[in-house]
Amino acid sequence: MTAIELNAQIWRDMGAIADSEPLMRQLAKYLKKLVAKKSDPTLMTKDEFFAKLDEAEREIAEGKGIKMLPNESLDDFLKRIG
Repeated sequence: MTAIELNAQIWRDMGAIADSEPLMRQLAKYLKKLVAKKSDPTLMTKDEFFAKLDEAEREIAEGKGIKMLPNESLDDFLKRIG
């Protein structure tokens, strides 16, 4: 079953229980659990954030940093560093 077919089936099933408040509450509770399982990979703790900053500062001190060239646009810089 494709994602589109699954989506359509889910909406059909929700329509079938839409008039039942207890079932809709149960569905909402379960959906919250599912959403919580899907985490954002860009989120990090404060400690992780500062650890990344410390690592970046160390790499710069070691000469591993990458600098933009004079008159280089941000787009060109991002293309160059891959």
